[in-house]
Amino acid sequence: MAKLLIWAVIIVAVLLVSRILNTQKNQARQAAARRQSADSQAAADTMVRCAHCQIYLPRAEAYMSHGQTFCCAEHARLGLKQ
Repeated sequence: MAKLLIWAVIIVAVLLVSRILNTQKNQARQAAARRQSADSQAAADTMVRCAHCQIYLPRAEAYMSHGQTFCCAEHARLGLKQ
């Protein structure tokens, strides 16, 4: 009977340790997912439209001229499409 009780305690201890380790892994995964989500939202840039050809592009890549946004220097030079 004593051997059975010892084996039961060992099995319960192993299950408890595995559950604790699994919980820590899940918390680490969730933290990484939150960081990745925050990074992807920070990387998203607002989109603007070229005043000449009407295509959309990220604001960081746009050329500004006379208060208008353009997709390239050539379109900025040409100005608004007639």
